[in-house]
Amino acid sequence: MPLAVRPCQTRQRVAPGVTPGSDLRVCDALVVEHLPFAAKVAANFARRTGHPREDLEQLAAIGLIKASRRYDDKRINNSKSNFIAYARPFVNGEITHYLRDKGFLITVPGRWRELHVRGQKLIREGTRAEKIPDLLGITPIRWAEIVEACAVRVVAMNQIADGEEL
Repeated sequence: MPLAVRPCQTRQRVAPGVTPGSDLRVCDALVVEHLPFAAKVAANFARRTGHPREDLEQLAAIGLIKASRRYDDKRINNSKSNFIAYARPFVNGEITHYLRDKGFLITVPGRWRELHVRGQKLIREGTRAEKIPDLLGITPIRWAEIVEACAVRVVAMNQIADGEEL
């Protein structure tokens, strides 16, 4: 009885007729084909959270890799939309785990992060800082608290306080 092989799983034994490493090529092809999907998800998170899009795209790609390694195209109708439906929780999960665990040094309520992102967008569009709280429907004191709470970020390991690289 031949060993049942799922095309994208890393394994010790290989089924007859399958060359070692060919399954990883299938997984890699799935990842490369769906990178635009991962970039779109990362851009949505970047827009909402203010984190750099490129960092979130890397996390989304990791989610795609994990999904491709677990995807069984024999069990599921082999179409592009089915893989996206399967991969979405992996991609979202990688990004949300990062944001939850390492996104802020202090816990900032999600509503505050959203208000901060909206306020920063208004500033980039040229709105005067004094008008931001009114446009967001909050008090100036609350806006100051939000700005202070959201200003504390995790700094990349290759940077030091004065901005020089190590």
